[in-house]
Amino acid sequence: MFDIVLIPAFADNYIWLLKSECSTAVAVVDPGDAAPVLDYLQHEKLTLGAILITHHHRDHTGGISQLKRVFPEAKVYGPADESIPEITAPLTEGADVKLPWLGDSLKVLEMPGHTAGHIAYSGDGLLFCGDILFAGGCGRVFDGTMKQMAESLQRIAKLPEKTLLYCAHEYTEANLGFALWVEPENRAIKARQKAAQRVRQQGKATVPSLLSLELKTNPFLRTQIPTVIAAAEKWAKTPLNNNAALFAALRTWKDRDYD
Repeated sequence: MFDIVLIPAFADNYIWLLKSECSTAVAVVDPGDAAPVLDYLQHEKLTLGAILITHHHRDHTGGISQLKRVFPEAKVYGPADESIPEITAPLTEGADVKLPWLGDSLKVLEMPGHTAGHIAYSGDGLLFCGDILFAGGCGRVFDGTMKQMAESLQRIAKLPEKTLLYCAHEYTEANLGFALWVEPENRAIKARQKAAQRVRQQGKATVPSLLSLELKTNPFLRTQIPTVIAAAEKWAKTPLNNNAALFAALRTWKDRDYD
């Protein structure tokens, strides 16, 4: 099993670096900026063997070209259904990303919604989920659909509860603020918000997060909970008869009134 290092980028992005004591080669997930990755590799005397991309947005792909100039042999994995010119290994559902120098492989899960071709990478008890799921929240819907996003989130909700979720942004405090709009009496959300505030005051990251905690505090994974349904229907001023409609109401509520 590999170790995972968090590399901050821009104002609130996270690039994940996968490494093993058995090799000097590493992989990175969603390098929107090459500079902090190159700084880390130089300092630790490591080489780049693979780049894993979840979707086409520039803050996830912007560093690929520069990284490839320095490490031309690095393989670039990414979604087959999105236009990312640098990809050398296009991926679809069920593909295995073999990283032998890390002693492991990752399974590809298609999770459209944030973008139409968004993918995630699943390993032994972990998920690199890009911008589909955030700690306490989820990504906006851009060129995917609300229905796709709702289905992708429910797919995550069905993973083992001990799954560690490695998202790509530090949005936790704001997300939990909206979660309390939806469930103002939810004690788990209140406790998590206080814990997140303490962590951020120490200059640390609030991610990865455990799926078990998300299921207790993230409204976008709680669309079957009566209090969440009632709040969404009150905002929408109409009955919401299925999971996709509930998700769409919550996401639109956050987009229009909170963000």
